Formats: sequence, C-alpha cells, structure tokens
Amino acid sequence: MAAWLPLPSGFTGFAHRFVDPALGFALGWNYWFKYIITTPNNIIASVLVIRYWFNKAGYDGPGANGAIYVAIILAAIIAINYFGVGLFGEFEFWLSSAKVLVMLGLIIFTIVLATGAAGSNSRPTGFHYWNDPGAFAAYKASGGGGRFLGFWNVMTSAVFSYLGAELVGVTVGEAQNPRRAIPRAVKLTFFRIVFFYIVLILLLGMTVPYNSPQLLSANTASDETVSAEASPFVVAALIAGVDGLPDVINVCLLIFTFSAANSDLYIATRSLYSLAIEGNAPKIFGRTNDKGIPIYALALSSACCTIAFMSTDVGTFKTFSYFVTLVTIFGILTWISILVSHIGFVRARKAQNIEDTALAYVSPFGVKGSYAALIFACIITFFNGWPTFVHNPVTGEKFDWRNFIVSYIPIPIYLGMIFGYKIIMKTERVKASDADLFGGKAKIDDDEAEFLAEEMRRKGGVIETKYQKYYRVTLGNFF
Repeated sequence: MAAWLPLPSGFTGFAHRFVDPALGFALGWNYWFKYIITTPNNIIASVLVIRYWFNKAGYDGPGANGAIYVAIILAAIIAINYFGVGLFGEFEFWLSSAKVLVMLGLIIFTIVLATGAAGSNSRPTGFHYWNDPGAFAAYKASGGGGRFLGFWNVMTSAVFSYLGAELVGVTVGEAQNPRRAIPRAVKLTFFRIVFFYIVLILLLGMTVPYNSPQLLSANTASDETVSAEASPFVVAALIAGVDGLPDVINVCLLIFTFSAANSDLYIATRSLYSLAIEGNAPKIFGRTNDKGIPIYALALSSACCTIAFMSTDVGTFKTFSYFVTLVTIFGILTWISILVSHIGFVRARKAQNIEDTALAYVSPFGVKGSYAALIFACIITFFNGWPTFVHNPVTGEKFDWRNFIVSYIPIPIYLGMIFGYKIIMKTERVKASDADLFGGKAKIDDDEAEFLAEEMRRKGGVIETKYQKYYRVTLGNFF
C-alpha cells in the first residue's frame, strides 16, 4: 500500500481510504497510545539495565534512584528528536550500526558457548537442553494445561519483540524515494528478523536451559532485586563461567533500549502529526517549525512519556511487565487494522481493474496471507490473558484481576473509538469500487520523477565500484 501511495499519514490514511474513516481514526489513536507507552517502557528497561551495576556493587544510596535516570534519558531523547530529522537519522544510524555489530558478536559468542570453546565451565552443550529440561515448560499449572498457558504466555512476549516491522508505513512521508526505499526496507526487515531473531533464539535455546535459576530470577525475586542480570545473554555467560562479559553485554543492552526509546518517541510524534493531518486530532499538532519538526506533537508525546516516573512507586519491573502487556495488545490491534486495510486495498484494486503489474511492490502471499495473519492475530488477542484465570501459587490469588485488566482493556478502548466515531460522524464503510486509490498520487509521482532525475544528474554517470557493491550487498544490507 505504501509503495503504491506513500501518504504522509501512513497506514492510518490507508485504513481511512480503503475500509472506513472510523477505522483510520481508531488506528491512529491506538498507534499513538502504543508508542506513548512503548517509549517510557524502553526508558524503564534502560533503568533496569543501569540498576544491574548498582545491585552488583551493593549500592542503594540516592544515586541509585531510578527517577534520576528516567529524567536523564527522557531529556536526551527529547533533545535528539527536537533538533531535526537529520540529527535523529544520523544518531540512529550510528546506534543501529552498533546494535548490528553487537548482534553479530552475540551470535558468534553463543555459537562459541554451544560448542564449549570458551569459559571456565566450558563443555559443548549442543542440543542437550532440548532434551533436558526439554521444551514447552508448564506455566501456573501442570500437564497439558500448563504447557498451553506457557505457550501463550511466551507468545505475548514474542509479539512484543516483533512489533515495529510496520514502521516503514509511518516513515514513508519523509523518504526521498519511497517507491524504491519501501520494497527494499520490507525485504531487508524480513531478512534481519530471520537472521537476528530466529538464529539467536535457536542459539539461546542451546546455551540456556529454561529452568536456570538466574533466568528465573525475574519471576521469583522481589522487584527491588530484578535487573538486567536476568537477560539470557548474561545468563549464558554466567553458566559458561565467562568473567567480565556480563558487564559488556549490559552496556550493549543499554544501547539497545536507549535507541529504542529514541525511535519510539519519533514514531509517537509522527503518529500524532498524522492524526492531525487527517483531521482526527487538533490542528495544532499538525504544525511544524522551520526544520519540519511537529513540535506540538513532540511536546505532548514527550509529556505523556513522564509516566515512566511511576515506576519509582509501583516498582520498576512490575511497571515494565504491565507496559509490555499493554504495548503487545495495542500492537496486535494495530496489525489487525493494517491487515484489514490491506484486504480492503486488494478488493479496491480488483474492483477498479488495477493489476499487480502496476504496483512497485506486491505482498508475497497476497490477500490470503493477510487473512491467515488476521486469524492468527485474533487468536493471540483472545488467549493473551488466559493465565490470569489460573491460581497463582506464589501470591495465592485465584484470579489476577490487575493483569486481566491490563491484558484486555485496550480492546474495549479500541472498539469504543471505532463505533463512537461512526455514531458521531455517521461514517459508512468504503465500497471497493469507490475507494480512493489515486488521490494525491499524481503529485507523489511527479516528486519521485524529479528526485530520480536529480539523482542521475548528481551521479553524473559514475559507475559503482566493486568495493562499493561488496559493501552494499553485505554490511550495507545489515546496517
């Protein structure tokens, strides 16, 4: 959709055009809600990482107060976002490059541990942990029911980790050549997910058993003792007896979480800006300064991020857990909306006789893939809060009403926005034959042609060297 019509409003505009204005309204606000929770969530994650060193040193003085580091990190990401997309892009490039190098290092490190080539406790683990303790651990119950709850509990965390692949739909408005950049970004995103996520998860399963005491410390210890020491990478190093590496890994984790908080504030700001552009938020949030920064949208999004300070009262890890659940559900609802929009987009193209050959990028699995993903997303949403109905042997609670509310409260909010908007604004579902597939497309096409012509003039017929080609197809694809 974005390669066909790179709207500044991103996928909220697609929902508005191809399905129902009410869906566009709900999706836009839902996405903004997600990121004003995700941003403080990553700030809290940074504080958890920082607290690792205080716990290690046994220091619990005023300098260990998490509120200090929340304020420092929040001030830093606001400054980066305020001084222009150029600074933001440059900053994120170097942070992302560091993250890629760290991920490559972790892959090599876990391979070395799995083969028993490092550490004082070095022994090749191979696939030992796949048999002992095995896979599919029971959670809050025994037998098949416990394994069922464990699977869906892990699924929630997995969904949280995968959220963000849709960001290309938000950034299209600021891309110089979206028709070329978007397809490449989508393909590379899939490649990176397979390489970094799937490969690392496979290797972690070979180096850390799920019943490791260090790994379980986040669930069994009090909130005051939980820190990034429970990271599986740190646990892998501790099990292998590698000294000093946990500190290095936690520095890397701090880079990860800070970069995530920085980019999340960017997306929150642009989401609110998109809402204002679409007429679904006060016009003031659509105003920009001379650098093109929507400063009022940035101000409100930044103000909402101060909820990170609540972690100093509620408890850092408990707040982090609540936020993870909220972000997960808001994220799934976002993807449900995107999938419904894509189904509407395909229907509109067929109704208006637009063939796949006219598109710059075609979804590999087409509308069938969207239907399958939509069903899967709805199943995850339904089963997300089931562990809250099971007796908790630690707290003695038969029904965890707090987590139940956190697990399901986004759904009535989301549905309320859709039906509330439809009732008030009296909107109707967009018919496939009437969907606006061309509004603004001519201007985008002209801008693209102008950019490509300027790019050709700037290159002046310069041919790419073999070294430039090698970099582009190797490290260039990672970065």
